Amino acid sequence: MIQDESIFSDRLVQDFNQRFGYPPEFMVSAPGRVNLIGEHTDYNDGYVFPVAIDKYLRIAASKRSDKEVHLYALDMDEECVFNLESIRDSKTPPWSNYLKGVAHFLQEEVLQGSEHTLNGITAVITGNVPIGAGLSSSAALEVASTLAFLGGCGLEIPYSSINTNNEIELLHSSPLELASICQRAENEFAGVNCGIMDPTISLLGKADHALFLDCRSLDYNHIPLNLTDILIVICNTNVKRELAASEYNKRRSECENGVKMIQQWMPSITSLRDVTVEDFKKYEEKLPEITQKRCRYVVEENNRVLKAVSALTANDLDTFGILMNASHAGLRYAYEVSCDELDLLTEIAQNIEGVIGARMTGAGFGGCTVNLVYQDAVEEFQNKVSNEYPKHTGIEPDTYICNAGDGARIKWLSNQ
Repeated sequence: MIQDESIFSDRLVQDFNQRFGYPPEFMVSAPGRVNLIGEHTDYNDGYVFPVAIDKYLRIAASKRSDKEVHLYALDMDEECVFNLESIRDSKTPPWSNYLKGVAHFLQEEVLQGSEHTLNGITAVITGNVPIGAGLSSSAALEVASTLAFLGGCGLEIPYSSINTNNEIELLHSSPLELASICQRAENEFAGVNCGIMDPTISLLGKADHALFLDCRSLDYNHIPLNLTDILIVICNTNVKRELAASEYNKRRSECENGVKMIQQWMPSITSLRDVTVEDFKKYEEKLPEITQKRCRYVVEENNRVLKAVSALTANDLDTFGILMNASHAGLRYAYEVSCDELDLLTEIAQNIEGVIGARMTGAGFGGCTVNLVYQDAVEEFQNKVSNEYPKHTGIEPDTYICNAGDGARIKWLSNQ
């Protein structure tokens, strides 16, 4: 059974009961995430180092005897009904496409040829993962939906099978395969070109650990954080990331072009992941200036992730903080995906005693910074951010104090 019951909500059971007139059979919960270091490396087959945060997307659900899916988004006061036998993406409501995509790929790939079929479900959805902040509320919704649909099949998925690399009970599918389903749902139904990192950490998060993920092989390790008196503090610029999508695609293209150029001298490489810092120094002056900057950042960031993992393993938080700060500098000056507001929040944080490291996290051009802050410095941190940031931007920031939490969970209720 579940180790931590607090990620589920008795209120959600009441809301379900009130709306549908009977209690739910189970609840699922999936966390958002923040990436501590390793930004824009995932689509270059590189390394990332995210943590699941203790903010969750929750679904209370019951299986149905037909193929209809009845959804109610509590926080938006919106509902959606669709049939599993005729799934179509739709702009109304847009959040429903994440669930439709998950249902489609579960039927077409995971359950195809098995003894199990997808049943309809009735569900109420809520959560406290901030939307639009770059903390992967969409991945949390996809992962929670995946477990809800599998629960609707009558599969009593045990907690231990979700949080390890064991096969999911009766399905012979690993969590990484389910993460791939979630990624495809977002790519093909929601139209967002996301990577594999977000659903993977939502499925495989572990309290007090970060996930060192190799985005090429999908090998991973849980690395202890040892943050005894340190908190993860996330600051939201509350700037809309209007350029993020177009510039994201542009950076991907720039990196791909860089690989083609470097292949003149290193024909065996297939991505920037294959280029070491030493290799790059041999050839960087032969590249156009923009290509040189983009490639240098990715090569150095992959190296920073490896050094960060080694630093944490040695309990060297000072070095980890230095690497976080260097990561932001690279994102700002070489990869050029930061913005004035992200830079301001980072500069404020880096000048506060008790802040180990600070950097932007996510695609950039808005969104959030991630900061490691000693507990006794958090109040000063919040005061300085809330005073200094609006003074220069006219925008009120949001601050989320987080811990590294567990990944996705399912809880079967006694009324089942």
